[in-house]
Amino acid sequence: MKVLSELFNKLVLLVVILFVASAPAHGKDKDDIEKEQKAILEMKDEALADLYKGKPGTQEKIKKAAGYAVFDNAGIHLFLLATSRGNGVAMNNKSNQPVYMKMKTVGAGPGLGVKDYRVVFVFANAATLKKFTEAGWSFSGEADAAAKSKNEGGAAGGAASSSEGMEIYTITKKGVALQATLGGTKFSRDDDLN
Repeated sequence: MKVLSELFNKLVLLVVILFVASAPAHGKDKDDIEKEQKAILEMKDEALADLYKGKPGTQEKIKKAAGYAVFDNAGIHLFLLATSRGNGVAMNNKSNQPVYMKMKTVGAGPGLGVKDYRVVFVFANAATLKKFTEAGWSFSGEADAAAKSKNEGGAAGGAASSSEGMEIYTITKKGVALQATLGGTKFSRDDDLN
């Protein structure tokens, strides 16, 4: 029982740290904003490199797309509450202009754990990209998009296709995941960084 109590206290502390670390950028000066933008762009480059390594055909697909978006996310699943926050950037391949964005996930269900992953969206057309960057996007309920793959697990994973003109890839530490779990996730423009 003592071990569970200690684990619970550590997870609560981790939740508090995540929310404090992802607090809005209000009051940040120009240098702080530029550092945060640079860190997001570096995360984007690392996530794309991991995606290309795990699924080489995606590099050409992203190059031909209207644009793409990359997010990092750290999540906590503590008994009946799952919550996470992340930052990201959407890129228009035509203008090459970044739009800094944020993501927030809140869900419910039994479980215990911490999940750290990155999500890559590939937009087939300019209208879907524009809708995503201007109006945001919400995945409600259990929006697990199952990916199709010839091999199971690791870097041989696949993409979840959406009828909304985009594909979604989830990248974990083990490679490209076979499932994009985005239930209860909202993506929106980060006005503090744009």
